[in-house]
Amino acid sequence: MTALAPPASGAYVVDTRTGRVGQVRGGAGPYLRLRPVGGGREWECAPAAARPATAVERLRAATAYVNARSRGERA
Repeated sequence: MTALAPPASGAYVVDTRTGRVGQVRGGAGPYLRLRPVGGGREWECAPAAARPATAVERLRAATAYVNARSRGERA
């Protein structure tokens, strides 16, 4: 069995531990550094816990960000 290659920088993935969608910003040791859609605080995710985000998941995350911003919850 071969190991899957880690996602490329800039790819959108879902952290299956948290259900959050993030953009891959690079690696930190054995972990991926993910940034939320729309910006914000980065978090680390094990590559085995990341899967590619679907177009629907990316759109849902972007819509949630825009809605929160319109309510003044985000800058």
